Amino acid sequence: MTSGDSNRKQILSWAAYDWANSAFATIILASFYPIFFREYWSAGSASADITFRLGFANSIASLAIVVLGPVLGAIADRGGMKKRFLLAFLVLGVTSTGALYWAARGHWAAALVLFVLGNLGFMGGNVFYDALIVLVSPRDRYNQVSALGFSLGYLGGGLLLAFCAAMTVWPSRFGFEDASGAVRFSFLLTAIWWAVFSLPLLLWVREPKVDEGPGIVAAARAGFVQLAETFREIRQLKTVVLFLAAYWLYIDGVDTIIRMAVDYGMALGFGPNGLIVALLITQFVGFPAAIVFGRLGAKLGAKTGILVAIAVYVGVTFWAFFMNEQWEFYAMAITIGLVQGGVQALSRSFFAGIIPEDKSAEFFGFYNMLGKAAAVVGPVLVGWVGVVTGNPRAGILSLLVLFLGGATLLYFVDAGSTADSMS
Repeated sequence: MTSGDSNRKQILSWAAYDWANSAFATIILASFYPIFFREYWSAGSASADITFRLGFANSIASLAIVVLGPVLGAIADRGGMKKRFLLAFLVLGVTSTGALYWAARGHWAAALVLFVLGNLGFMGGNVFYDALIVLVSPRDRYNQVSALGFSLGYLGGGLLLAFCAAMTVWPSRFGFEDASGAVRFSFLLTAIWWAVFSLPLLLWVREPKVDEGPGIVAAARAGFVQLAETFREIRQLKTVVLFLAAYWLYIDGVDTIIRMAVDYGMALGFGPNGLIVALLITQFVGFPAAIVFGRLGAKLGAKTGILVAIAVYVGVTFWAFFMNEQWEFYAMAITIGLVQGGVQALSRSFFAGIIPEDKSAEFFGFYNMLGKAAAVVGPVLVGWVGVVTGNPRAGILSLLVLFLGGATLLYFVDAGSTADSMS
């Protein structure tokens, strides 16, 4: 096998993990779990209370990654253990997701605990998955490789969602007594999908071993020392600091829309089947759109591509506030699909291009920490404003502060100075 063939195999194996874990993002975060949580596990509860519980659970998992992400990244960099930590979070996420199959009707607390653990596995794994991009791709191809991962994620997540949706619409044809049985099986199928399609990365992505191969205790000790050093180093990397501040704001709005869109639609009275169709639209539009955004980033720069995506999200937020008809939800799903994968992919590749390669896991620990710190605020903000005002539309409108603030800071990021900032 030539070096070029080996490199392509590693890139595809790395990108396959996006195909794998997007099952969780699509089935659990965005679609079936919010619907099932509202109609099955929280049946009889007030609508505002359900939204608050779901937002609170999202924030708890995100807060855990805020605390753990940078420390784990520092340990993994010192010990050459990115793949091992990814595997640990993978096991946590897969087992917790599969266990949702056995959560009984009305047991919303148990369903929330499993959701938090699964979410922790999903987000924790992403810290190390994102960091591995510097091992499989040359720096000048970060935009395209990152976009490939997200595009495969949208395609894989969309295919699984379509199959699971078919099971819930025609449960008897798949051997289920009712739609509830099909949804519960979808959680088990999500866990299996996530586990099986993670194998290419675990088997074929090579991670260089450190010279002395420290054990976990020694790596942890050295990792904490390195973490303190990186705090000092980041303060001197002005481009990195400014980008992370911008990212912290705008990605909060993006993640909140992903996690709360279905619940918002149901609070407005839209039917669950129609909302699933809207999510399918987003997934399949997002597949080619993420690739297009990768090319846009290569031609115009990742910063320009991100600003274009944020502008679209500002328009979507206004639209969501005034939305009344279900067809508008479909149209909005198309619009979001055009930019959602792009803003995620270009943010990852832009950050990968401005950080030291030998500290990728640690820096991506900070990257994910800030992204999830934002997600601590966003879902709770939407839920809390909805409870206080009695109007879910008011919570959605509050996301404008995040998008506009993030765009303003990003505008002042001088991408051309990144090389100098690391010298």
